[in-house]
Amino acid sequence: MPRLAVTSLLLSHFRSHRRTEMTFDGRPVAIFGPNGAGKTNVIEAVSLLSPGRGLRRAAPDEIARRPEALGWKIRADVESVHQLHEVETRAEAGASRSVIIDGKSAPQAALGRIARMLWLVPAMDRLWIEGAEGRRRFLDRMTLSFEPAHAEAVLTYEKAMRERNRLLRDDVHEPRWYEALEAQMAEAGAVIQRNRSEAVARVAAAQTGAETAFPAADLVILDTEGPERATDAAALAGMLAAGRARDRAAGRTLSGPHRADLGAIYQAKGVPAAQASTGEQKALLISLILANARALADDFGAPPILLLDEVAAHLDAGRRASLYDEICALGAQAFLTGTGAELFDTLGSRAQAFEVADAGGLSVVSERILP
Repeated sequence: MPRLAVTSLLLSHFRSHRRTEMTFDGRPVAIFGPNGAGKTNVIEAVSLLSPGRGLRRAAPDEIARRPEALGWKIRADVESVHQLHEVETRAEAGASRSVIIDGKSAPQAALGRIARMLWLVPAMDRLWIEGAEGRRRFLDRMTLSFEPAHAEAVLTYEKAMRERNRLLRDDVHEPRWYEALEAQMAEAGAVIQRNRSEAVARVAAAQTGAETAFPAADLVILDTEGPERATDAAALAGMLAAGRARDRAAGRTLSGPHRADLGAIYQAKGVPAAQASTGEQKALLISLILANARALADDFGAPPILLLDEVAAHLDAGRRASLYDEICALGAQAFLTGTGAELFDTLGSRAQAFEVADAGGLSVVSERILP
């Protein structure tokens, strides 16, 4: 059976890990230990084997181990649908992050063609009740999982928008200065909206008829105002041109894909996710991650790597066991963290286990056997 798995991992001067080496066999990976020992640092390192800034969205200089501040390195062997790749990503002190794949320098986007990853971290527990920015980021990570080139469209759009915003703040009125930037924003924005809509449709289809212990959610891309979801570049360009006077008054672009929001309705109760209980909100998030994973398994040829930090929080024992059963049935390599081995007791021999301990500010990792 084709699989996607990290089979070895080396961390060098990465946060609390001076040098940590781990070997994996493709089963789910349970990582346990006290708070602050360095568990999340391990799965953050795995997340950096995909495009972007990882699950903490940290800048390269924030990752280097202190007090040395020598820079950091991650090296991994990745099995990707019958192909083996050696991946290295690193950053020297004061430098940007670099990527090497199979001995050759590569752009970050190339990581998305090797490994697809989904993650759930405690900061996302408030996703439905906080601002739209976090939900938009969640939507774009979902979209990126299906279409790695989505990141390039977002970067193109944001770069052109920053230039347009500079013109707006400087109170520039010359139309020709705006037209080229708005054309770039419109072309990239139309791609962004199409990608997002297709991703939501795929996740919705993966929820339909799935046997799962987790509640389903109806997703919708919300518009703050105007035709932000238009997939036609001409319509987006017209919207931007028509909004110049208002945007100049505000000093920024007020309409476009960067203002979109993601809404979710708890199907069983017919209420917005924001009105569900804390436990229900967590269960809805897990449900979406699992649906995303099922859709990706069909799309990519193997289930994605799942990074689930402190996933047991707000889950009772029964639902926790159901989650583990679903991960194993999916055949995904999942990295799960928790404070104690007992949180993973129902996984048993279906998982590898590692204990992370703090030794005077240094993380020490030891392989264990779950009871």
